[in-house]
Amino acid sequence: MSDRAARSQNTPLVAVVGGGASATLVAAHLLRRAGPVPRLLLIDRCGLHGRGQAYSTEDPNHLLNVRAMNMSGVQDDPGHLVHWARSQGLEVSGDDFLPRTLYGRYLRDLLDTTAGRPGQVTELTGTVVSLVAEPSAAGWRLGLADGTSYRADAVVLAVGNQAPGRLPWEPPRPRYIADPWRRGALDGIDDGEPVLIVGTGLTMVDLAISLTGRHPDRVVYALSRHGLLPRPHHPPPRPPEARIVLPAEPLTLRELLRWARLTVAANGGEWHGFVDAVRPHVPALWQRLSEADRRRFLTLVARHWEVHRHRIPPASAARIDALRAAGRLHILRGSIDDIRAVAERGLSVRVRSGGKISNLEVGWLINGTGPAATPGTDMLLSSLVTAGIARPGPLGLGLDADPDGAVRDAAGRPHENLFTLGPPLRGVRYETTAIPEIRAQAAALADRLILFSRPDHRERSRQSQPTPF
Repeated sequence: MSDRAARSQNTPLVAVVGGGASATLVAAHLLRRAGPVPRLLLIDRCGLHGRGQAYSTEDPNHLLNVRAMNMSGVQDDPGHLVHWARSQGLEVSGDDFLPRTLYGRYLRDLLDTTAGRPGQVTELTGTVVSLVAEPSAAGWRLGLADGTSYRADAVVLAVGNQAPGRLPWEPPRPRYIADPWRRGALDGIDDGEPVLIVGTGLTMVDLAISLTGRHPDRVVYALSRHGLLPRPHHPPPRPPEARIVLPAEPLTLRELLRWARLTVAANGGEWHGFVDAVRPHVPALWQRLSEADRRRFLTLVARHWEVHRHRIPPASAARIDALRAAGRLHILRGSIDDIRAVAERGLSVRVRSGGKISNLEVGWLINGTGPAATPGTDMLLSSLVTAGIARPGPLGLGLDADPDGAVRDAAGRPHENLFTLGPPLRGVRYETTAIPEIRAQAAALADRLILFSRPDHRERSRQSQPTPF
């Protein structure tokens, strides 16, 4: 056996399930650590390593919802993205909202430039369908849909956002698009017929911009229970972050809302600075609320918080305003009562709004409700919950985990070698889907994963080759 093969065999293996930002940032932060680090097996079902679904869009009008200065992929280098973009010959400032496709290129490059020595990182296209603890070693065996399996000393579930949840009145395909972010999902919508999007959040904004851009006469309807649109970012110059003093213990939802109103009022009514200032403290505030108050927050407050917290770039807001003014985008508040097929060309949708019933004739219906919050739409996460390896997070959101992302089993015990980060931690942290939060979690998780390269881990991972069985 060569020296290189011997070193590889003695180096522990960490399998990262996922190919998007969460997976990339974990890999990048781990590989940037000094000294020995584990080998990495990156498994993505779509083969989009680095970009993932969120940043593989090819529409240049799909913009990041966060300024470039806050989108660095490196925790200790806030200007990393801006410097990278300038190295590509682009004139970019920290206040710019970059195209998502460009950010996908950045993540791919970040992965490439931190890949380390040959054999350090293996990229695999495949769908992980099972995860089983090894009975004779401290590790996991990952089963793939094609029948192959791989052994790893530790596993990171970097699965990102789940597909949208199932709607109660889904019409038959092909006139219904259940997941608009699935590759090629919108390719068939080329006939100029009106489109109804269920949901009025960030997903709807991107869909409306793309669909109206493809056909000059297309009309889009967007329906949601509240009819609320994401608020635009404050145009330059940006207001400074508000000075906040967190509310005292104990904390109820009523007290939290009162504190928010008073703080915004003390900030001259300027809410952008308040939202930006409170954002890093959301996980701690979420933990301080009782379960009953967290449930009330999701029912009564969450949508209002989200439209202020998850804002859209001024350019995107201007496009949406122009579409509405031209009568090409209609925002509806209400719910769907029934859907019926009309001949071969479309759908008749019965909409209930404010006690009134109306019929809407459209060619297409798209589920634009955004990512599902419960593990049900992800087969792997669902199987882990069924097997007792994991359990749902608080209020059924995502997965339960300790503060460092160690997944808890059915009895509430955190695993020593099974982790997650990003969207699956929504029930634990609530605010956990944006790059700044995921970046910080990835950096902390890298510190924990580096321990698998210590001598006491090497011995028990002697057989952890990334080779299918």
